[in-house]
Amino acid sequence: MSKKITFLGIETSCDETAAAVIRENDIETAEILSNVVSSQVEEHKRFGGVVPELAARAHLENIEFIIQQALNQSKISLKDIDGIAATAGPGLIVCLSVGLNIGRSIAAFTNKPFVGVNHLEGHALSPGLEKKIEFPYLLLLISGGHTQYLIVKDVNEYQQLGTTIDDALGEAFDKTAKMLDLGYPGGPAVEKFSKLGDKNYFILPEPIINKAGCNLSFAGLKTAVLREAKKIGDEKKLKYNLAASFQHTINKILLKKTEIAIQEFKRKTNKKNLHLVVAGGVAANLSIRENLKNLSKKNNCIVVYPSQKFCGDNASMIAWAGIKRFKKNLVDNLDIVAKSRWPLDANAPYMKGPGLKL
Repeated sequence: MSKKITFLGIETSCDETAAAVIRENDIETAEILSNVVSSQVEEHKRFGGVVPELAARAHLENIEFIIQQALNQSKISLKDIDGIAATAGPGLIVCLSVGLNIGRSIAAFTNKPFVGVNHLEGHALSPGLEKKIEFPYLLLLISGGHTQYLIVKDVNEYQQLGTTIDDALGEAFDKTAKMLDLGYPGGPAVEKFSKLGDKNYFILPEPIINKAGCNLSFAGLKTAVLREAKKIGDEKKLKYNLAASFQHTINKILLKKTEIAIQEFKRKTNKKNLHLVVAGGVAANLSIRENLKNLSKKNNCIVVYPSQKFCGDNASMIAWAGIKRFKKNLVDNLDIVAKSRWPLDANAPYMKGPGLKL
């Protein structure tokens, strides 16, 4: 019987300081020996968003303790770890550098293999922590900084089908919450207060809904929310109605664009049993989950979500991606540097900026 690979994962791409110890099991999913996440929500709440310098300082203060806690909980010592994986991008450089530097240092000190993981690949492969899914599959990646449809052909092999041409979906949720003064973090706040409102009260725009394939746009929707928010002032019921209408509009957009992505996936692959994986922080939204679950019945596909604890930034998915890359001999030198931008599909066109033709 082959040895089960065990990895230490480290994640500091934004405002979560995280470490985890993961071991693959006999059914090609993961045995999660520890998964420690230290949130910085309280530090950033008064600013209504992440302040990079504060986030980096918090990472520096907490990272050694978090890694030690992960090792203690796993009951695994560094000498028994087969490799170290740390997020190398994309993200905030000052934050990425903290986890990347300590990961490289541990690898050098222990003479263990090191893998610099693309944070997006961590999300893309995260369902594999709990469920074996055969390649290829369709991925809807929805997070604070990214919104895109990709064909996941294999580890390190991705084809982008569509992306946001402006704001990421998570950013649109955060900005909407801030405009309506619903609290921080914005995604959970909008979801919470949407339940108290009338989703049909406001008619909001659905940008590029009937063009540009499965590319998406949220800037115009965000502007419309700002315009309505200025009109309603502090009227709570209208705020809740606007939050509900915003989320309802998001669901309509995702429904239409995901259906286009499914058809595109079918056209480009010969896969009969289609799996739609929805991952990233916004995948924790229960309204979006239910919305896309209904779509799956119509299109004869299976929708797969990571558990909610693996939707947001966490080190388990980084360790898992590290194991998967290690098994394909995709090991990095210790001089790997942090990257603020790192697309999964290097050949995909950059879809942002003025003068973009759709």
